[in-house]
Amino acid sequence: MAARTDQFQSPDYYLLDELLTEEQRMVRESVRNYVKKEISPIIEDYAQRAEFPEQIVKQMGEIGVFGPTIPVEYGGGGMDYISYGLMMQELERGDSGVRSTASVQGSLVMYPIYAYGSEEQKMKYLPKLGSGEWLGCFGLTEPDHGSNPAGMLSNIKDAGDHYILNGAKMWISNAPYAQVAVVWAKDEAGDIRGMILERGWEGFSTPTTHGKWSLRASATGELVFDNVKVPKENVFPNVKGLKGPLGCLSKARYGISWGALGAAMDCYDTALRYSKERVQFDRPIGGFQLQQKKLAEMITEITKAQLMVWRLGTLMNEGRATPQQISMAKRNSCEIATNIARDARQMLGGMGITGEYSIMRHMMNLESVITYEGTHDVHLLITGMDVTGLNAFK
Repeated sequence: MAARTDQFQSPDYYLLDELLTEEQRMVRESVRNYVKKEISPIIEDYAQRAEFPEQIVKQMGEIGVFGPTIPVEYGGGGMDYISYGLMMQELERGDSGVRSTASVQGSLVMYPIYAYGSEEQKMKYLPKLGSGEWLGCFGLTEPDHGSNPAGMLSNIKDAGDHYILNGAKMWISNAPYAQVAVVWAKDEAGDIRGMILERGWEGFSTPTTHGKWSLRASATGELVFDNVKVPKENVFPNVKGLKGPLGCLSKARYGISWGALGAAMDCYDTALRYSKERVQFDRPIGGFQLQQKKLAEMITEITKAQLMVWRLGTLMNEGRATPQQISMAKRNSCEIATNIARDARQMLGGMGITGEYSIMRHMMNLESVITYEGTHDVHLLITGMDVTGLNAFK
């Protein structure tokens, strides 16, 4: 398959670049250039073959997209949350699966080790994860416990100088390739505990999930624990309960709110360019009212979402963003991106379903993005509970 030339131009209808610092714009440009050079030429081929481009792990470590908000002394980037958001936007503009790889590594593996881990755990794992030498994954979701993680069955039992871990996790990004897994399981008191597992431990396996129509260039698998011995020094000392994994998910959802927006921008940009080139009835289709309606609505929704995630990033930098505010942004960005992808696909007609353009791949990917790390409906209810004070989950 011939590599597509990546002509992406970022929409900025409200001159939001003026709200960004010079450093933030430079971060965005460096990741955008990386995507144009290394991701766009290969990603369609990998997605068609449902293969994970392993080489990107080292590359992404080198450009600094793993744990950009983690302090430099632990192998992170020491950057602010808007820079992190812009990185995720540009990666997902290339492909949601590529952004997932980075989100999991930074928000779900490096962040909990940094926030909840011992100094020894931080020094042992974070630099290798930050550089891309090691890939990590995050085990929370189980076959029977998705939206309700508190019901998890994975458990640890005290066996003296170690714990014995049993259970299974499902839908785990990076699992088949990860050297390290951050896993959540219940102890004998029923408290949820986090721990760090390493590939190669007896009884720990990571079967690959096959047959996906979505995130095909991302590696997804299971984590299976059959009497795995977990050394006590590998359990997080500084957190107990669901607030541990939920704290990580807030960081990842924040990244998704920017990421899904990147996919929306790519679909809009593709449809806009196509509408000026594609001639029907003796003129470009961009001159017809119904096509202009689609484009006008796309850029409006993108602009609203840009303002929302920028403001959310500012609140994150100030330590004031609530999990509920993050939920709203994640849900909104995913919703507008799925709608924009569908409208853009229609504008391209039959060409929209081919791999010559990115739109159908984004459409399929976004079906996962709108579901994982809190489904569309669950995020609606989080907002509903926040504004009414009444819990609709029970």
